[in-house]
Amino acid sequence: MAAEDATSSKKRVAVLATDLDGTLIPLQGDRANRQDLAILSDAFKQNDITLLFVTGRHFESVLGAMGEYALPEPEWVICDVGTSIYFKTDAEGYRLVREFHDYQAEITGGQSASQIRELFAEIAGLRFQEDEKQGEFKLSFYSIASELSVRVAQIDAVLAAHGLPYSVVQSVDPFNNDGLIDVLPRGISKAAALNWWSEHCGRKKEEIVFAGDSGNDLAALTAGFRSILVGNADRQLAKQVHDAHVQSSTVELLYLAQGHATSGVLEGLRWFESSLGDERT
Repeated sequence: MAAEDATSSKKRVAVLATDLDGTLIPLQGDRANRQDLAILSDAFKQNDITLLFVTGRHFESVLGAMGEYALPEPEWVICDVGTSIYFKTDAEGYRLVREFHDYQAEITGGQSASQIRELFAEIAGLRFQEDEKQGEFKLSFYSIASELSVRVAQIDAVLAAHGLPYSVVQSVDPFNNDGLIDVLPRGISKAAALNWWSEHCGRKKEEIVFAGDSGNDLAALTAGFRSILVGNADRQLAKQVHDAHVQSSTVELLYLAQGHATSGVLEGLRWFESSLGDERT
């Protein structure tokens, strides 16, 4: 279902901020996705669109995905579910943005995620994610998807009992149905990181289009940016996103794509930036 208001803002798209898995990355065996990734890569260059990855992956995994799927190189990477920001330099590759790191250190009072890890060790049904998926300001767990709300409530209770400046983001892995839980500095999310980045770089919200597909994209999909929800996203999430835009009278900012993953991103960009045209062969 497309955005409901045909008068949706057609201002130039200067920035595409996109999730990776289930969104920009082509789905396995999907030839149209591969074709559309090539079209997108050309469009970024020809239309001078700044590419920004916004992903739950850790930074090394982002680099691996870029090689594995031949993704176009972004100028910026927001990773670790919004707790790390990297920018591309000419000489040194990607470098961590220290100002954003320091901003989170202020929120947490210097109390790292590893220092609170043991507080959650006794919660049944929680499994710590692999060490490389943890971060200085990110503590990540697996859970049975049907038990997500219970586990989140238990984690929230621990955070409240200890007065910890952290909060919880949850989602479901669309490929294996694992419940994913991230404990992040209070107020931090993909949306918060993207907002911080836009202010840091002097970018206006109306210049930015965000694309996503999963629960940890919810905040960014409803944060006031023009947004694309790709067609393979969970229908419950699609309803949440749509209802949130109806509530805030911003339906013109939302495009619910029919195309899946990469093709949905291209479809949405063409909705907001008609000059991209239809070039698939």
